[in-house]
Amino acid sequence: MQFFDFHHHKKHFRNGIYNVNIEESPPDQLYSAGIHPNDIDIHHIERQINWMESMMLQNCFAIGECGLDSLVSTDQKIQEEVFLRQIRISNEVKKPMIIHCVRKFYEVISFKKKADQAMIIHGFNKKRQIAEDLLKNNFYLSFGKAVLYNLSLQDIIRNTPSDKIFLETDNEDFNIEELYYKVSEIKGISLEQLNEQILENLHTIKNG
Repeated sequence: MQFFDFHHHKKHFRNGIYNVNIEESPPDQLYSAGIHPNDIDIHHIERQINWMESMMLQNCFAIGECGLDSLVSTDQKIQEEVFLRQIRISNEVKKPMIIHCVRKFYEVISFKKKADQAMIIHGFNKKRQIAEDLLKNNFYLSFGKAVLYNLSLQDIIRNTPSDKIFLETDNEDFNIEELYYKVSEIKGISLEQLNEQILENLHTIKNG
């Protein structure tokens, strides 16, 4: 059985969504392209937006990573402007968004009303209240390696509807299969059921 890796940085891994680096050429595999808050170049924002728009080709599954981050040096207003522009592009090209968020979850929730397409919070590892508020606002949650050992995160997974879940390796060095085994055990469903559900979730976000 193959296991889909929702968000990864491994250039030649085929069964998942490869996160391209800023201004990288389009790869010959499924990928996402976006302007990460940490990559915003305030002197060349238009060039970065033009690059992103040029990446909206057949193999581009989603826009991202993009979002808001309270720890990077880029001014918050500029982050919000660049995020909003990416939301508008997402609406136009009808592609879901992979969201990077650090300590700005309620700001990201406020932007959700401007989005027509699905938003997926990648690498979710926060408290249950944040998870519940995101789910109430129709976000998807993508979980990574921390689920293997973080008990409170395992509890969140247990209570998150299966039709709102994705699994990812991000830039961690481990086998995505381990995560699928752990989540199927936590949720009390078979590996096959979990795999089918995640593929169905992919189909749902792709088709709006």
